[in-house]
Amino acid sequence: MSERLTVHQNGSAIYDILIEPDFSLLGRATADALDLRKHKICIVTDSNVAPLYAEAVKRQLESCCSRVDIYIFPAGEEHKNLDVVRKVYEYLILNHYDRGDCLAALGGGVTGDLCGFTAATYLRGISFIQIPTTLLSQVDSSIGGKTGVDFDAYKNMVGAFHMPSLVYICTATLQTLDDEQFACGMGEIIKHGMIRDAAYFEWLGQNADAINARDLDLCEQMILVSDNIKRVVVEADPTEKGDRAFLNFGHTLGHAIEKLMNFKLYHGQCVALGCIAASYLSATRGNLRMDEVETIREMMLRFHLPVDLTAFDLDPEKIVAATKNDKKMESGKIKFVLLSRIGEAYIDRTVTDSEMISALRWIGGGVHEV
Repeated sequence: MSERLTVHQNGSAIYDILIEPDFSLLGRATADALDLRKHKICIVTDSNVAPLYAEAVKRQLESCCSRVDIYIFPAGEEHKNLDVVRKVYEYLILNHYDRGDCLAALGGGVTGDLCGFTAATYLRGISFIQIPTTLLSQVDSSIGGKTGVDFDAYKNMVGAFHMPSLVYICTATLQTLDDEQFACGMGEIIKHGMIRDAAYFEWLGQNADAINARDLDLCEQMILVSDNIKRVVVEADPTEKGDRAFLNFGHTLGHAIEKLMNFKLYHGQCVALGCIAASYLSATRGNLRMDEVETIREMMLRFHLPVDLTAFDLDPEKIVAATKNDKKMESGKIKFVLLSRIGEAYIDRTVTDSEMISALRWIGGGVHEV
């Protein structure tokens, strides 16, 4: 099966999202998106993904361009930084990449963010395509043109908006993910239902066993719905001036947890914890019932995501302090995303430190009641 979504900006189509069972149409799709017959493509990938897919992807891309190179950097969030970007710049310069050439981000969110930022800034911007290989990147970071790298311990603090020319999702890559990586993608997927589509949230719960078993037909359907949710939000707000901020539900506290854990917890795991805390805050504001918060918590558990901070020995006050360095701060206020109900989010700028601490203590193993 194949699926296609088209992302528009100002009424014009700017790129397609293709969901395919394998890489066999990648060369044709790239040729449709870009005329690279006289130009080069550099595949940027990490040391985990390269042995699995780099050569197969190279063979497909060779049909649509003059030459394909592969640049491999060490895997891990700790390598999503300006030092690695500098090394990619140097490789591109030494191999005479010009503005007509293209980068291909092959891997998860770290690779997509780093490659996209490199493409946005090399020669003031060259084309790139996204070939996401993790569930998280297939439903989140590959779509929307947000690129960036971490600066010291500050996540995605340096970045740019730079739209890809194509997003090519191969669902077969889900079979090589370990269970923890697969679960991380589910953290963002569950979030999509929570902020935009209550029926989708319910469908995820109904199909949890088959999704966890990697039923690829169901996973394709799930990716399609999540990608369409993100497409609609991105089209309405391409540079995050308004409603796109809803996608940050669970991220304010999630990013702070991620930072304090020194990235030992995956992004999707931290988002899951942040979503539960934000749901609890939504309940204290009278928007959700506590049984709905428990349903959200149980949904995270069904998809093997963490729901309790106790095991991580984190101080709630330090987590809240870490939110002050988040890029979502605006005039000294945090743009906190809450739920008015499951399926509908809103931005609140009045959430206090004490409220956040209370929510973190609630998910830190305390008695689960308001």
